Amino acid sequence: MPKEHPIQHPGDRPNKPNENSAYLVASGLTKAFGDVLAVDDVSFEIIGQEIFGLLGPNGAGKTTTIRMLSTVLTPDGGDVTIGGHSVTSEPDRVHRLIGVCPQELALYPELSATDNLVFFGRMAGLSGGDAKAVAAENLALVGLSDRARDRVEKFSGGMKRRVNIAIALMATPKLLFLDEPTVGIDPQSRNHIFDTVLRLRDEGMTVLYTTHYMEEADRLCDRIAVMDGGRMIAIGTPDELKANIGDPAQVTLEEVFLKLTGRSLRD
Repeated sequence: MPKEHPIQHPGDRPNKPNENSAYLVASGLTKAFGDVLAVDDVSFEIIGQEIFGLLGPNGAGKTTTIRMLSTVLTPDGGDVTIGGHSVTSEPDRVHRLIGVCPQELALYPELSATDNLVFFGRMAGLSGGDAKAVAAENLALVGLSDRARDRVEKFSGGMKRRVNIAIALMATPKLLFLDEPTVGIDPQSRNHIFDTVLRLRDEGMTVLYTTHYMEEADRLCDRIAVMDGGRMIAIGTPDELKANIGDPAQVTLEEVFLKLTGRSLRD
């Protein structure tokens, strides 16, 4: 498992994720919408080449946090550095380092899988030839090479989610945001997504993973952060979190979550 390390100064961190340093550092993040304080002084770091789980009940503030991390929203207070670059002062440089796979499918159903990937690859600045080559690689990664020329409208829900992940990888990001990638899909696609995420981590990618399925977080994540009421209330490895209330071999993450927040993940 990745070890904790002191936060480095931005200039000391390379763009390439390093498993011995923090690749993402969030410091004092705050965001309000009118009178509602959605994110309240949140600080944490993600170590290079780890799968970092972000969990929380509905309304906990995790979606707002992710939107700030991915440059969609500007924080009211605090900052985030990714690969040494600030999301507030260098959003364009940060954007080139990240890939975002949203929970909502971002696909053109009338196009083939390949054409979807090539389109988004060209949007990311790839040449036509490079976009086709990367599309073929990514479809192989998510196990859809044999369906590359088929229109996406013919795909199952799980296959569409795998195409969504392939699209997020078109710009070869260093940090990948995966938001609920296995909602409502078949077991085969779920297991394939698990294998894909683990392979990406093993090949050097850093992953931020959100899910409502506790067994997924326990299986995939090197460390997990729990948010509630706009604040970060716990962070650690799955075993560290479980050890806070009992024997890690006997306690489940669901029990940890209920103990921490007093409610289930989907409340």
